Formats: sequence, structure tokens, C-alpha cells
Amino acid sequence: MRPPAFWDARPGHPAARLLAPLGALYGRHTAARMDRPGAAAPCPVLCIGNFTLGGAGKTPTALALATLLRDLGARPAFLTRGYGGRLAGPIRVDPTMQTVAETGDEPRLLARSAPTILSRDRPAGARLCVAEGADVIVMDDGLQNPSLAKTLSLAVVDAGAGLGNGRPFPAGPLRVPVSRQWRHVHGIVLIGDGPRGAVVAEAARARGLPVHRARLIPGADFAGRRVLAFAGIGRPDKFFASLAEAGATLVGRRAFADHHPYAAADTAALTAEARRLGADLVTTEKDHVRLEAPFAARVAILPVTLAFADEAPLLAQLRSLLGRASG
Repeated sequence: MRPPAFWDARPGHPAARLLAPLGALYGRHTAARMDRPGAAAPCPVLCIGNFTLGGAGKTPTALALATLLRDLGARPAFLTRGYGGRLAGPIRVDPTMQTVAETGDEPRLLARSAPTILSRDRPAGARLCVAEGADVIVMDDGLQNPSLAKTLSLAVVDAGAGLGNGRPFPAGPLRVPVSRQWRHVHGIVLIGDGPRGAVVAEAARARGLPVHRARLIPGADFAGRRVLAFAGIGRPDKFFASLAEAGATLVGRRAFADHHPYAAADTAALTAEARRLGADLVTTEKDHVRLEAPFAARVAILPVTLAFADEAPLLAQLRSLLGRASG
């Protein structure tokens, strides 16, 4: 879905006020569900979630943390629900054997880095992670899902968006009232800069929680290239900004809904517009896995990685997660 503009507006916006009673009901229900105890996992579980609906940067965060865990000598596996895919699992993701329609897009990216288990039943998925050789699970999303007990939960926050208007869905972007979510997290990963993110960081520090600052680093050089950029992710503007940081001249931008399934009409329109503008087509890694050949071969990718400003406090939390001394 594409988030409505009033989610980023003031809390008193007429649409937010109108939907506030529904938001209160939804918030109470999801908060009570979030508080339920979960099943014990056979190994430590690191949950990478977020307070809000939509994109905050969970997948690049999960990939970065899996790398740090490997550097500490651990054997991580990803556990994901496979949003947008048909398969219920539990099953190990193999992009050569399964289609994006079966798995969703994000599991295919994760599977490039570490064993990835898709399972709507998270306890069953955790058992398969261990059977595949993992000694720590990195759960992509699932902060509000109580079915599996988490050892360490980090909430990812886009500093530019913060918590939006601070209201629960559908009056705002919150999955659960934030006052009820803080007790379930052990720190936040704050991506980028912005006053809204600073407010969330201050609230985290007031509760004694660490704030791990990070930024997305473009992984390709587009200097001097005219591009038509398109993306169907939670916050396309983040991708467009990263592309500009990589030196590209953006002569066109097209934003689609998150997890948008590209149809032939979409790709034909993008191809025609790029030809008219004399521009190269560029998209995200997540979008690219949803493109059909031969169109995909004509589209460049801007990969991004997450870099932490100070890894030391994060490594201390990861060592604690693994039950190891910090020295």
C-alpha cells in the first residue's frame, strides 16, 4: 500500500481525527496481542522490526547485522514471513527453485547473504533455521508478532519519517501505540538524520535504550548518468536521495506502492519514457527481483549497504545475545 499523506501530517489532521476511534480499537487489540508470551526458540533470536507500517530499512539492517554476527563467529540464518508471497513454509528459500510470486521479494535478497527460512509459523521456522545449521536467528520483521520469543529486539527508525503523526493504524502509521511498544525493544537503529528521528532517539535514551545511528551507503557510481529512477518500496524518496548521492542526474522519478508487482503495461511505459528522456532505467535491488526478463536486463541497480556510526555498543549487544564476553 502507499501510505496516505496525512500519516505524515500533524496529529490533528481531519482524516486522522476521523479515523482515531478505529485507530484506538486497533491499537488496543494489537497491543494486547503483542504482550502475549511467545514460544521459546532453540537458539538466540535477534528481531529486526519497526514501530510503524511501511519501509524503515529493516532489510539492509538485517543484512548488516548478519554480517556482524558472522564476524563474531556465529552462524546466522534469516527467518522471514515472506510478505507478498504465496508459500506458507517452513521452507528454505532458493531463488533458483522458487519464483518471486511464491516467496516475495525480500527473502530473495536475504538468501544471497545467509540461509533464509520462509515461514508464517515462526516457531516452526525457527526450528528449521537450526536444522539448517544456524546458531542464531535474525528475524526480519515480527516485532509485533508474539508467537516466537525474542532474545534481542531492535526497532529500525527512518530519521526522516520518525513515527509520522504518532497515531495507530488506520489513523496513522503506528502498528501499536508507541507507548506500548517500548517495553518490547532493547534499542533502536536510527537511519539517517532529521528532527523526527531525533525525537524518537531522545525518547529511547530517556528509557535507557541505546541508539545505534546508521546511514545507507550507495554501492555504485552513477556520476554523469541521466537516469529515470523507479521504485516500489516503503519510502521511494530514500532511494531517489541515495541515487543522487551516487552522482546520478535524475531526469525522472516514478514511485509505486510497496511490493508493487510490475505488469507489462508498467514496464512498457517505463521503457518508452526512458527512451524519450534519453535516460537509463535504475531501480532498487528489491524491485529488480520483481522484474521479468528481458526488461530486467535493461535496468541498472543501485545497491545500498548500512554503515553504523559506532559499532562498539552494537557489538556489545550482539555479544550479549550470543552469550559471549565483550572482551
